[in-house]
Amino acid sequence: MHLIRSRDRINGWRRSKKGGLFSTWKHKYRVTIYNDHTYQEVWNMRITKRDFFTLIGSSTIFLIVLVIILISFTSLREFIPGYPDGNQRRQIIMNAIMVDSLSLELEQRDIYFENMRRIISGEMPDNLDEEQDTSINYDNITFTKSLEDSLLRHQIEQEEQYNLSVTENLVTNEQISDLFFFTPLKGMVTSSFDPLEDHYGTDIVGNQGAIVHATLGGTVILASWTLETGYVIQIQHENNLVSVYRHNAEVLKKVGSQVRAGESIAILGNSGELYTSGPHLHFELWFNGEPLDPERYVVF
Repeated sequence: MHLIRSRDRINGWRRSKKGGLFSTWKHKYRVTIYNDHTYQEVWNMRITKRDFFTLIGSSTIFLIVLVIILISFTSLREFIPGYPDGNQRRQIIMNAIMVDSLSLELEQRDIYFENMRRIISGEMPDNLDEEQDTSINYDNITFTKSLEDSLLRHQIEQEEQYNLSVTENLVTNEQISDLFFFTPLKGMVTSSFDPLEDHYGTDIVGNQGAIVHATLGGTVILASWTLETGYVIQIQHENNLVSVYRHNAEVLKKVGSQVRAGESIAILGNSGELYTSGPHLHFELWFNGEPLDPERYVVF
């Protein structure tokens, strides 16, 4: 009897050994939860080893995917060591924009200086023919006289035939006072015109980011950045008048742009490393190459 039991045990061990490691994966196991006080069965589940490892693997993959989604699409990624936060990313973008703007300003400055050198040397400046429209064939243009044009010419000749003065239409300082100057910036004047102190304009304090307006209609002849006064824009007006606007945070017009009186041309700022102590506009008026006191013509 003992020999038979021993032989059965040996045969069972051989069968289990023959099945290998995965021979018991399909065996079902019962997981039961009892009440510790009453020993009453609360919950039970029948599961195999294969089902158990499948559940663990699926849960692990789900958690990994969930963590990746949370890190990729939420602000939790900012807690990762070395990852920049929102302020740092904004600063990086602003630095990139500033570097690009400085590169463009340096390129424009180099072109400006090279053209000035060529003009002084008697050479032809570069970039003068870039805006010419080559699609127009000027050879096919013909000019004809119309009846209206002939009548207008005759009227002007009759009016001017006895006019021998060539200086009658020249504008004087007194006549400039009759012009309407649009206020470039409403604010408080902190420094007035003083040529003895080499201060050829008026300083007006305003809020950071306020809009600077053109005092008269004209053509932008300079829109650049300088070390002393930051972003500068100059406008050539009629009657040999030139207005200058310095210490801007940004200029809104390019060289050659036509502007109207009161049109937005710049944003008030505090640019420039010299001659500035806060957000303000340094406004100048020049007539025939001579500086004028802006407060005599403009109400700030």
